[in-house]
Amino acid sequence: MEAQNLSFGLSCTLPTSPIQNQKNPFFQILLKPSSSSNNLTLKGIFLKPHVSFSPKSFPSKEFFQCRNCLQRNEREAITVPYSDVSKELRKKKLAVFVSGGGSNFRSIYEATLEGTVHGEVAVLVTNKNDCGGAKYAREQGIPVILFPKAKNSLEGLSKEDLVGSLRAYNIDFILLAGYLKLIPTELVQAFPRSIFNIHPSLLPSFGGKGYYGIKVHKAVIASGARYSGPTIHYVDEHYDTGRILAQGVVPVLANDTAETLAARVLQEEHKLYIEVAAALCEERIVWREDGVPLIRSKEDPNHYK
Repeated sequence: MEAQNLSFGLSCTLPTSPIQNQKNPFFQILLKPSSSSNNLTLKGIFLKPHVSFSPKSFPSKEFFQCRNCLQRNEREAITVPYSDVSKELRKKKLAVFVSGGGSNFRSIYEATLEGTVHGEVAVLVTNKNDCGGAKYAREQGIPVILFPKAKNSLEGLSKEDLVGSLRAYNIDFILLAGYLKLIPTELVQAFPRSIFNIHPSLLPSFGGKGYYGIKVHKAVIASGARYSGPTIHYVDEHYDTGRILAQGVVPVLANDTAETLAARVLQEEHKLYIEVAAALCEERIVWREDGVPLIRSKEDPNHYK
């Protein structure tokens, strides 16, 4: 199992024996001794995280391969606290898809401005040019793309043009936030493991074609379920069938209506989507051997959500 790639640069002069930074005990550098010099100047160090797991213990420990691309061709081990990683990463570019008011879009956008999410909303995609989410995006100066192209209309992009436009914006991740159209296969293939959707129930229950909006909450109450909540999952070519990445849980109360339950779930949606967007932008998603994605805790790299 391997974490997603993580790279950043360091430049420093270090002794050749293993040392530990006394001011930051979590930062440790191990170097092989050199007989030719007592000091070694490192430039252009690039790190790539690897995670090693034993069958009896999950997880075991984290390793980084470190190579000085200018002066040495050897591996050194470096441990860096995850709380500092986002400072070294470039901001990820996000595309958000909406069909309605876009409350999740707004909360994600505000989190990028506050720095909670180490990314920026580069473009908004909608199938309804006059929806609340599109209007808010224009007010913030965010470009708006209409997709899919309506029949007998000159407005909107084709599937191929949409893929090209998102690539032109250098999009890293696509976040569906109340987008009610099926994502085309061309887009799924162009952005593998990079498209996410939030659904207002605990998948795989109450998901699939036709389960959206208030219909989901009515079905939850009618079933007698005691708990509900949002699910964030990877997007594939079908409705609500991609791998589950995160879930939030809220109680279903005895006197709930679809509207009161929807309001409670929506509050959890805002919180959960920000947490997931932050993890994506900080490259804290890892994949278990059985294909299940996990989120590495920012505070404790040995803990997974």
